[in-house]
Amino acid sequence: MLLRHTTKDIKERKALTINPAKTCQPVGAMYAALGIHGCLPHSHGSQGCCSYHRSALTRHYKEPIMAATSSFTEGSSVFGGQSNLVQAIDNIFTIYEPDIIAVHSTCLSETIGDDLTQIVEKANAGGKIPEGKHVIYCNTPSYIGSHVTGYANMVSGMVKCLSASTGVKSDKINLISGWVEPSDMKEVKRLANLMQAKFTLFPDTSDVVDAPQTGSYKMYPKGGTTVPDLIATGDNKATLAFGEWATADAATKLNIKCKVPFEVTDLPIGVRATDRFIMKMSELAEVSIPDEITTERGRLVDMITDMQQYLNGKRVALFGDPDQLIPLVEFLLDMNMKPVYVVSGTPGKKMHQRLEKLILPTVPEAKFKNGLGADMYLMHQWIKEESVDLLIGNTYGKYISKDENIPFLRMGFPILDRVGHSYFPTLGYMGGLRILEKILGLIMDKQDLESSEPEFELVM
Repeated sequence: MLLRHTTKDIKERKALTINPAKTCQPVGAMYAALGIHGCLPHSHGSQGCCSYHRSALTRHYKEPIMAATSSFTEGSSVFGGQSNLVQAIDNIFTIYEPDIIAVHSTCLSETIGDDLTQIVEKANAGGKIPEGKHVIYCNTPSYIGSHVTGYANMVSGMVKCLSASTGVKSDKINLISGWVEPSDMKEVKRLANLMQAKFTLFPDTSDVVDAPQTGSYKMYPKGGTTVPDLIATGDNKATLAFGEWATADAATKLNIKCKVPFEVTDLPIGVRATDRFIMKMSELAEVSIPDEITTERGRLVDMITDMQQYLNGKRVALFGDPDQLIPLVEFLLDMNMKPVYVVSGTPGKKMHQRLEKLILPTVPEAKFKNGLGADMYLMHQWIKEESVDLLIGNTYGKYISKDENIPFLRMGFPILDRVGHSYFPTLGYMGGLRILEKILGLIMDKQDLESSEPEFELVM
């Protein structure tokens, strides 16, 4: 493999990224849009862009991802895609009958300067948007940010285009979901229901990209947050957003637009992050925490305690999205593991600041980087300098894992060569149990595989 030529002599790179630890904004925007019931995402650009974004999501979720495109030609690329998008909106509502269209831009439409606000207003004025139907939109140029940025922009677009206030507050809270799996969104809803909280979760891709096989095809599965519920988010009494990178902007915009106070917390991965999430949800929804949730927490703590001899001091390298990496690093530290290398292609100064406070007091040798120059090549160079006991990240880490003989836990986006991420959560205390079980399985498997015959015991 080409990775075997990776050198451990690290040189500063200013204009070269090798195997980026991210993908492009429109992929995230498309995924967020699928979390609205009856929504057809629309890619304002060329057919090739839309095909890539759809295939990236289809390969990860093993589900057919439907989306439309403005189908730019050479003429559109020079003179602008306004007529393409106006005609597309008319065609989509006439032929495919969605409740809502979610438009995101691409590199091409951003570079030529198409104004989505003006184009959607023109389509509405021209009668292209039927009564009771909606079009939302956001800007997602791929040459800045990452798929997480695109997700955040589309969630903000939901607030900008739909949320409204009647002036009468309800007793519900908004839960704004970061980029997580549909299984994780189900877990959040399960926890909120156990607490008897009244809530609206958005976006919500559960029962959309993890829909069951029924023998008949439905273009718009039963899942997703409904448009009326999204509109009503402006009347809900508070917002709890989880995932700083993916949700903070939407929570801020909702507060400015509709005066809904908000709190932003980490994705509830592991013990402490889930503690914070549960406590904050209890406070905002004004509900108590049931014994069932406390019991789930106790089981996770018990397994960590029981398995300390396998976890203590193990060196871990992680790559992926900041919203997942930060609480995951905290979880590893709680298990007395050592997160020594952390890489994310998503920019943002807060990641470095958070990791500095989290890791360095107990793992002073740790290295971490995000944004420009933070890629899989750098991660591999660090590992070549001094290896690790475990690698955590998306499918693209399998090449490093194979070359360096490192146990590999697949987490994040995309996961192309395994299944289960759509169906089993990694959020909450139950999700923490699943992460821990998978970590232990990988560590123990390697221990069994590499032990000599005299050392090979029933319990290692």
